[in-house]
This record gives sequence, C-alpha cells and structure tokens, in this order.
Amino acid sequence: MAEPVLALDELTVRFRLRRGELTAVDGVSFTVHRGETFGLVGESGSGKSVTARSIMRLIPDPPGEIPRGRIVFEGRDVLELSDAEMRALRGRRIAMVFQEPMSALNPVFTVCAQISDALRTNLALSRQEARERVVELLALVGIPSPRKRLDSYVHEFSGGMRQRVMLAMALSCNPNFLIADEPTTALDVTIQATILELITGMIDRFGMSLIFITHNLGVVAHACDTIGVMYASHMVELGAKREIFRNPQHPYTVGLLNSIPRLDT
Repeated sequence: MAEPVLALDELTVRFRLRRGELTAVDGVSFTVHRGETFGLVGESGSGKSVTARSIMRLIPDPPGEIPRGRIVFEGRDVLELSDAEMRALRGRRIAMVFQEPMSALNPVFTVCAQISDALRTNLALSRQEARERVVELLALVGIPSPRKRLDSYVHEFSGGMRQRVMLAMALSCNPNFLIADEPTTALDVTIQATILELITGMIDRFGMSLIFITHNLGVVAHACDTIGVMYASHMVELGAKREIFRNPQHPYTVGLLNSIPRLDT
C-alpha cells in the first residue's frame, strides 16, 4: 500500500490551566491516504477539534503543548517544521474549514479581500487576477451571482452561504488535503445535507484527502471511507466504515449508532 498522506502516531496534547493540567488528546494514532475521506467522530470535548488544530499546528503555546507524538504530513513531521515552513504548508498543501465562519472570517473586510489576500500571498497573483479567481471560486461552491457578491461582507450572507465562502477560501490555493471541522453543526438539516454534498463533491472532483469532523455518526454514514471514534481524549474505535456500522466494538460507538434517527422509529 502507498504511504499515507497523513500519519498521526501517539499524538498527545495537554493544556496547562490554573486548576491543573488537562490532557485533551491522549495517544491518538491514525492514517489518511491520498483520496481517502476520514470521519473523526465524537461528542464535544472528546478531542476532535484539538486533534485537527494540532495537525494545522494551531495550538497556542502556552497554554497548550504537544509533549509526545508525531504528525507526519507528506513525509515531514509538522511538529519539527519552522514557523515559516508551516505557514507555507497551510493553504497551499493543507487547508481547514472551521466550524463557525463568523469567528474564522474577518467581519471588517469584504469576501473578495479576504480570499484574494491568500491568493496574492501564496500564488503571487496580481490584484485583478486574484479578483477573477475569487469569482471562479465563489461560483465553484455554488454562490449565486458571484461577481455581484465580491464586495459583500460576511454578515450579509446566510449561514449556509458563509460556509460556502469558507470552503472557497480553503480551496483557493489548491490544497491536496482538507480538514472540515463540524462545518454543518449550526445549520438546519436541509442545508447540512447540501454543504456535506458540496464538500464531498469537491473532494471527488479534485482528488483530495479529507478529514471530516462531526459529533453525528449519521452525517458521515455515506461520505467517509474510514471512521475514527474519539471519547474522553482517546481514539476508542478505528476502522472501515462498513465494519464500524456492522460490528461496533466499543459501547460508546454503539451508543452513537443507536442515536442515529431512523424512519421506522
């Protein structure tokens, strides 16, 4: 089998707090191969988002630290990269869609300004070239009349459209690996399905790898190849989607499966 694009080996993340030390991720290991969609599932506080931010090396130090483990992306341990090397990696090779667009996007800049800034920095495009590329990206993620929305601000978009803007920004520099951290949580069920379909469609279209983070096992039922279940900072179950759904081994996984709504109930 080919070498994985991403490999986590015994990743441990701790936070030093006034009341003591908190281990948010404890000895987590998994791999993601090229073109694979990996679902990382667990309740709030289980360590999913901390794992994702560790991969992007976005854990603030202090109070956070990674005392043990490796995060190997495309053959390099990101924990050993310089800040400049890591900045070059983010956006160009690996990108992230965050849970709350209003926190991740800057409310005082237009959508065009925010996306084109990354394009001009990473791809050395001119102002006009970047503006045209933003139009293409907004159209790609399904925003109507994209040219007319270039100078709109984040608050002028609906929740679902904000997530589309986040996805456009993540795709702007053509990364080959995407992390989507609970991108559908704050949306209604219909919009959730649309955004999930959009993300998986982009993954298939561009041959990217994906980590899809969610608290809802049902969300990843049709989208993921492999599933990892986190509980209380540990990876308690890991395997192919079919095996997880047919023969779950951990009681927490069983509980997640039983919580998926069914039409016959």
